[in-house]
Amino acid sequence: MRGPIITLTTDFGLKDPYVAEMKAVILSLSPNVEVVDIAHQVEKFNVRMGAYVLASAAPYFPRGTVHVAVVDPGVGTERQPILIQTGNGFLIGPDNGVLALAARNTIGRKHVRTIVNKKLMMSKVSNTFHGRDIFAPVAAHLANGVPPAEFGPEIRGIVMPEFAKIIRRKGMLVGEVVHVDDFGNVITSFGKKEVGFVEPGHLISVRLKSTRLRLRFCRAYGEVEPKKPLALIGSHDFLEVSINQGNAAGVFRVESGDRVTLYCP
Repeated sequence: MRGPIITLTTDFGLKDPYVAEMKAVILSLSPNVEVVDIAHQVEKFNVRMGAYVLASAAPYFPRGTVHVAVVDPGVGTERQPILIQTGNGFLIGPDNGVLALAARNTIGRKHVRTIVNKKLMMSKVSNTFHGRDIFAPVAAHLANGVPPAEFGPEIRGIVMPEFAKIIRRKGMLVGEVVHVDDFGNVITSFGKKEVGFVEPGHLISVRLKSTRLRLRFCRAYGEVEPKKPLALIGSHDFLEVSINQGNAAGVFRVESGDRVTLYCP
């Protein structure tokens, strides 16, 4: 029988020992766990990108999976380490927004706890490496069956940064570009729910920064001619602005963090 799964999402890269140190701590405490790397080449300190990567991958893991995300420019400051219990598993990381999209998109979020129990951390906690000294041992203990309540008290909510918020105004929704992938697809913070008023084949009105576009809302990129723009719900259930066989981010001069406005009827 396969053991519990712990996933890791970080901006640590691949040339340093940091990821291996986290895995060593996890496997020392929970030898039967299966550690899965989601990504370690998130752009340095880019919480938005880390949040997008985690939210994209997490829904496809089995129930009970423990997800650890460490993109943590505020490590060692007053920001809290947190544990989010959902209907499908657990999210562990700093309360800086890196867990926000995964938490927002999770059905059945149950509890949010701040991690304070020092007995479930490494005996010596570095001010600069909470991934190894707090988040890795917490994940291992959780996989071993330690009840979530043992890690710390429940809190009301988490930091919800601008990129995870949808602002509703009269006749429009305002969000952000959360990611630009290697194809140049502009991935926005709008999900299926926000775009539910548009039928495939109809036109959708979107403003990227200062450029307003009327785009065909498609099911697939190939539904428009090559080099033509379109909008669609991508494979991770976010609204994308794309160019068939082209680079939408380059053409429209858009990057992660830019404002996106979706006009509603």
